[in-house]
Amino acid sequence: MGAALVVVAFVLLLVMALSPAPYVIEAPGPVFNTLGYDHPVGQTPSNADEKKPLIVVNGHKTYPTKGSLDLLTVSEIGAPGQLPNWGEVIQAWLSPSRAVIPLSIAFPPGQNVQQQNAENAQLMTDSQKDAVAAALNELGYHFAQRIVVKQVANGPAKGIIEVGDVITAVDGVTVRGVQSLRDQLAKNGAGAPATISIVRGGKKQDVTVTPEKTAGSVVIGIGASMDYTFPFDVTIQLNNVGGPSAGQMFALGIMDKLTPGSLNGGARVAGTGTIDNEGNIGPIGGIRQKMFGARSAGATVFLAPASNCDEVTGHIPAGLHVYAVKTLKDSLNVLDAVRTGSSTAGLPTCKAS
Repeated sequence: MGAALVVVAFVLLLVMALSPAPYVIEAPGPVFNTLGYDHPVGQTPSNADEKKPLIVVNGHKTYPTKGSLDLLTVSEIGAPGQLPNWGEVIQAWLSPSRAVIPLSIAFPPGQNVQQQNAENAQLMTDSQKDAVAAALNELGYHFAQRIVVKQVANGPAKGIIEVGDVITAVDGVTVRGVQSLRDQLAKNGAGAPATISIVRGGKKQDVTVTPEKTAGSVVIGIGASMDYTFPFDVTIQLNNVGGPSAGQMFALGIMDKLTPGSLNGGARVAGTGTIDNEGNIGPIGGIRQKMFGARSAGATVFLAPASNCDEVTGHIPAGLHVYAVKTLKDSLNVLDAVRTGSSTAGLPTCKAS
């Protein structure tokens, strides 16, 4: 009887371990060198696309680069209809490089895999444009960049601002990006009329909108994004990767190709973070997995959004130095220290523990 009970218990445990679990596992994904080609670091190109440079500049002189400026990805194990089993989930819980999240968070109700992939593809496209703009702005190029209204919700701006309007200023202060627009609206405050300068049909005019406070932010009820007219072509080829989190590394890779010398001094540097045309670096998801992916690829320097530091502390792999950056200039300061071998003691970091 005792032996039979042991066998039964073992079988039950095995069945449970192999049963689907309502979770998704996040693991370190492929690493790509923005100065290299469209294939993961450490892998041999398997087709013609993977032999193409990841960043290509046409219409402007480029310069040789050294080392790497790696972008990181996160692999998701599991999806609706393809759930990991409990054994895999338990192993992931015990792994410092992996995370386990509920299926309902990874795939919100009403959103399927195809819809999520399409959204991530659009975010990647927008991120690449913003990265080009950030790099060219940092290098001092002049080009048209416009804040264009894409949608108007039921709110303060309804009936006053229209889709297609170009926003140029708030209360007489020029705004050059969506973040500047948000900052100036916040400075104006909710409940106080704001003068919004727009261009509609080629004509300049001022309109008055009274912002309101929603979810802690001062808003006027519009959706706006950037439109650019670049002075030359920059093409980024990166297949089967979505989302906005590679923006910072795209911008640095573009800058390195457009300037003599090497931004990183030939070192292996990795990083992550969204970016806008003004060079502001924003938070991303899966930073713990990205740090482990960077270290596995050989990086010793990691550029992390300062707003992600709370997720970084206590999870930094041995041998990886993580610097907290808020803007593209912050990242360039880190790379300058890496390239010259100067002290990094004064540079902001995410605490190791």
